Amino acid sequence: MKLKLKKSVRRTLIIALIILGLIISGIGVYQYQLSPVGKKDTEVITVEIPSGSGNKKIGQILKDKGLIRSTGAFLVYIKLNGITNLKASTYDLSLNMSLKEIVAILAKGNTYNPNVVRLTFKEGLNIRQVALEIASKTNHSYDEIISKMQDETFIDTLINKYWFLTDEIKDSDIYYPLEGYLFPDTYEFKNKDVSVGDIITRMLDEMDSVLTEDKKEIDKSSFTIHQLLTLASMVELEGVNDEDRDMIAGVFYNRLNAGWSLGSDVTACYGAKVDIKDCNDSIDYNAYTPYNTRNIQMAGKLPIGPICNPSKNSIIGSISPSKHSYYYFVADKYKRVYFTKTEKEHLAKVQEIKNKGEWPW
Repeated sequence: MKLKLKKSVRRTLIIALIILGLIISGIGVYQYQLSPVGKKDTEVITVEIPSGSGNKKIGQILKDKGLIRSTGAFLVYIKLNGITNLKASTYDLSLNMSLKEIVAILAKGNTYNPNVVRLTFKEGLNIRQVALEIASKTNHSYDEIISKMQDETFIDTLINKYWFLTDEIKDSDIYYPLEGYLFPDTYEFKNKDVSVGDIITRMLDEMDSVLTEDKKEIDKSSFTIHQLLTLASMVELEGVNDEDRDMIAGVFYNRLNAGWSLGSDVTACYGAKVDIKDCNDSIDYNAYTPYNTRNIQMAGKLPIGPICNPSKNSIIGSISPSKHSYYYFVADKYKRVYFTKTEKEHLAKVQEIKNKGEWPW
């Protein structure tokens, strides 16, 4: 009798453990389904929820747009939380939003204005590319935008307004005074008639917020804010992810401290006024410009100014870089970055990449 009882208890315990395991596993899967589809992807996706849409249809729309992982998880979530008031409208959502955040936005609703202009400036764009984006969405021409960005009177008013803008940006050798200072993000304006000045000040306001957060560290640096943003712009274009960018910033610091040339290809491209995507062996990488750190005259120097508008993480990485003993880095066509300590190791790595057929060009 005791033996049968023990077997019964053991069987019950095993069943209970299996059920508990399934519950824990189910909770884990459910939490995963609620997480952002792309944690670091800030791309804005416009979603229209038609009037009269039921929850199932809304879930399918979000799934088709790639904003949620599962329609089922969406329906379970709103059921468990008693959400019944999702509103029809047009929304700007992004992949770094969790399902919970998306549902909260849809429950709150918004007033959609079809005349609103949304300008999206990705990290790493230069002034020419910024001007093209503005020209494509507003009633301003490319030449008009570039002219405004180089207007001396306008630049002086901005220097007087923002603590991080100094006379350094007025150097005659700098191509575009505001290069590096227009924070990359998505901005919304009332209509296409928005002035170029208003767009620029909005972007500078955002840069103000970003830099103010790290002002204490900036003040401790031996570099000026202009130099830090110059370094950040190089790091932005040379790196792919935040870890690589911190390491690359460390390489640049090491080379500057040693009085070496930074040897950055992206500065050669900018100096030649060629966008990175179009830059190849057709340019002279060693030609002198105040931007080109490949030229021997630039040994121990930063470019005269930023070469693009960097992200917050590149700015932070340049203020507080990784500390290490690497002096070289190279990336393959898959954007994998390799760090080495000596020129011999660097050249060997370059040859290895080429032998594998993984050279970027």
